[in-house]
Amino acid sequence: MKRLEYLIEMKGIVKTFPPNVIANDNVYFNLRPGEIHVLLGENGAGKSTLVKILYGVYSPDKGEIYFKGRKVHIKNPRDALKLGIVMVHQYPQLIDDLTVAENIALSIRDLKPISSIRKISNCIKELSRKYDIKIDPNKPTWQLSYTQKQLVEILKALIINAQVIIFDEATTLLPSQDKDKLYKFMKKMAREGKGIILITHKLKEALHLADRITVMRRGRVVAVVKPSEVNIEMLSKLMFNGSVTYTNNSMVKRVIQGRKDIVMKVEGVYVRGDHGGLAVRNVSFNLFKGEILGIAGITGNGQKELIEALMGLRKIEQGRVEILGEDVTRKPPRIRLKLGVAFIPENALKQGVILDANIAENLILKSYYKEPFSKGLVLNFEVIEEWSKKIVKYFNIVTPGIKEYAKHLSGGNIQKLVIAREFTLNPRIVIAVNPTRNLDEYSAMRIRNLFINYRNHGVGILLVSEDLEEVISLSDRVMVMYNGEIVGVVNPRNTPLRTIELMMVMGTAKI
Repeated sequence: MKRLEYLIEMKGIVKTFPPNVIANDNVYFNLRPGEIHVLLGENGAGKSTLVKILYGVYSPDKGEIYFKGRKVHIKNPRDALKLGIVMVHQYPQLIDDLTVAENIALSIRDLKPISSIRKISNCIKELSRKYDIKIDPNKPTWQLSYTQKQLVEILKALIINAQVIIFDEATTLLPSQDKDKLYKFMKKMAREGKGIILITHKLKEALHLADRITVMRRGRVVAVVKPSEVNIEMLSKLMFNGSVTYTNNSMVKRVIQGRKDIVMKVEGVYVRGDHGGLAVRNVSFNLFKGEILGIAGITGNGQKELIEALMGLRKIEQGRVEILGEDVTRKPPRIRLKLGVAFIPENALKQGVILDANIAENLILKSYYKEPFSKGLVLNFEVIEEWSKKIVKYFNIVTPGIKEYAKHLSGGNIQKLVIAREFTLNPRIVIAVNPTRNLDEYSAMRIRNLFINYRNHGVGILLVSEDLEEVISLSDRVMVMYNGEIVGVVNPRNTPLRTIELMMVMGTAKI
């Protein structure tokens, strides 16, 4: 019997979004059985569009898709699931109020005969034993950690015996120990003959995991290489057309400062979560002028609720918040803006932009009423246009022009758009949640340098990030959150990484 060479072949794929955004330009891509194939590229390179075409989210304008040598037409994700193609998203696609088994049953309801809750539960228990995945099939998904939700998506793939599993930035938010577990899952599934597609911006991750790496730039494939043939510098040049030199030590000089003015004071704050229980318990801290105060913690330990409360987006049950000496505990979000607080939210796509507004409109969203953008009620469109072009160029927002709608941008470019707007407000305080999420490594490096520069010029920055290396490299002090509480405040320059990780996982540095 002839050995199957490719699980997937995508030939001449073209995808254009209106009015003239070419996301995929004559792309050829293939995936072998038992292979981990990494799709690598900067923001807006076309990686996510390509796999969304494979998964049936988008239809290609041109091109053909072959599955196990047979030409197929994948019109929607159901068609993909029927073929055995599953996508594990960066944000798990689960309904919080349903159980694990109910979520899986709902997503594969057309794939009989394994769609009943009882059969799904039995499958989960069997696979949990086989793969050492500790997931209760009867547990509501809102009670799961972010890592456990990712495992539910993987369980779905295993239950339907998926042949192709796409991981779309699925490792981005995982702590290091959970990343290692996911890497082992990928390698085990590949050994069983499944094809793995991993989208990532991380060069080291690509070199560590991949059997082959396809590098995309501006919608085109520019190289297909094996890790043994390249190094980080070579991959960086391929990604950025030779215009960037990759380095891990590019941070601008830190200006050591003593304690100065308190710009934010938080005292004894309690906040409820979406399901009624206390998500934040007795949190107190001071943020000083000219410091970066980091919050480290595994997703789901109260960071989201705390930040929403500080921004006036969630009710504070008890406690007090002062910004620049003013009590804002019960005041609406606009008061924070007036006091000079910039906000980079956890989900830029949902909370940071107006998707049906263009780039220029989003950039002036919080300052359109000020000079030089307006005089009285009249907008100065010439000034807005020239200023927006400069900002787009400086922040390297990949777009045909400033009149492009935000909904046509990639996730990484939306992130850069939000960061650009917030930092151009001349803030006195910045509250940032996972600011470099979705960014390629060069863009992330530039944004981190921007944080240091603003900090050195006296801005107080509260940084929340699930990327522990980012928190440690940027922060002057690091608070660790566990189960809704601050369980410790450490100096990241003289505290071992293992100590901080133990505090994140166990609430204490003692085993």
